[in-house]
Amino acid sequence: MLKDTFFSARDHILKNTNKHIIIIADPIDQQLAGIYYFTINLVKHLIRIDKKNKYTIIKLNKKKIDDTIEHISLKNSIRFLRNDPIRKFHTLPKLIKKLNPDIVIEPAHFGPFNLPSHIKRVTCIHDLTPLLFPKYHPFGSVVAHKLFLKTVITKADLIITNSVHTQTDIHEFSKDSLGKTIVAHLGKRETFKNRKSRDVLDHYKVSEPYFFTLGTIEPRKNLTTLLEAYNIFRRSYKKKVKLVIAGEFGWKSTNFYKRFLKHQFKEDIILLGYANRQDLPYLYSHAEAFIYPSLYEGFGLSVLEAMACGTACIISNTSSLPEVGSGAALYFNPNSPLELKEQMISLFEDKLQKDLQLKAVHQAANFSWEKFTCIITNQLNQL
Repeated sequence: MLKDTFFSARDHILKNTNKHIIIIADPIDQQLAGIYYFTINLVKHLIRIDKKNKYTIIKLNKKKIDDTIEHISLKNSIRFLRNDPIRKFHTLPKLIKKLNPDIVIEPAHFGPFNLPSHIKRVTCIHDLTPLLFPKYHPFGSVVAHKLFLKTVITKADLIITNSVHTQTDIHEFSKDSLGKTIVAHLGKRETFKNRKSRDVLDHYKVSEPYFFTLGTIEPRKNLTTLLEAYNIFRRSYKKKVKLVIAGEFGWKSTNFYKRFLKHQFKEDIILLGYANRQDLPYLYSHAEAFIYPSLYEGFGLSVLEAMACGTACIISNTSSLPEVGSGAALYFNPNSPLELKEQMISLFEDKLQKDLQLKAVHQAANFSWEKFTCIITNQLNQL
């Protein structure tokens, strides 16, 4: 009895001592897509909220995220490769072993690798699309996931995911994930609120009214279905509403562009390309609705941002998107342009817009980076 009490007390003390935590923040230097925003917010909010533990950032370049914590730049050994295997499997683990932290966090689900067992591994898995929908991903990414992801999950001490839906996918993929996978819903920045500015619209040469969508132009985002639905909408409904698409061209975007060039209402479709983050609240807020036809999302940050701006949302009924939108959005089968067209029309004919705008703001209030961070820090302190 005394022995059990001693070990229980010892474990409690050890779990509540300050920890040294390393975050591998490479996505901040590699992209401007979803995992970039996840990583930058993870780092900034952990530093701001968690005053108990010590953090060190390892990333590719020397640009600091926060002057109050240590940053270490570790460049690729093979400079022309975006994902350098020598760095990932050798030089990075070697550096981490030298620093000897208590915990290492990998925000981009592929790692950390080759660490001693006393260093706790935390892996963030955003979705399993390279395995569930391999045709939407480059061949190399699919092969790498097939080769390494089960091992990553097995060796992880904690897995962080962004939705219950993705958590379920991970559990089905690997039973080793059971009991160590947590859900931390993402948040939105305070700048995402209803904001109007004609200057922003003029800058992008956008005029109202318009539907808005945002995302890299690639097959998984399913924008060809949106083009088809928009064509049917314009031919069957008297109200002239433009379509504004923000996002850079990604891989396998040729089919989308060909359909755009042949579109009957091409003159009313505006391809913005990359839109500055600071301008997005205005683009959301002026829109008649935000339409998100994605075939699969691990969370759906754009939907949350649109709702926070008080924008009516019409979104796919798949994956985690109903988890984010709940009862505050209209839904459609992403494989049915006709269903999407019907929802676009019902927004106006059934006078749903005002009600959806109010519900959107209320629903968005359930999500915050503070809640996200508190869930994670609680788990980190228990490792």
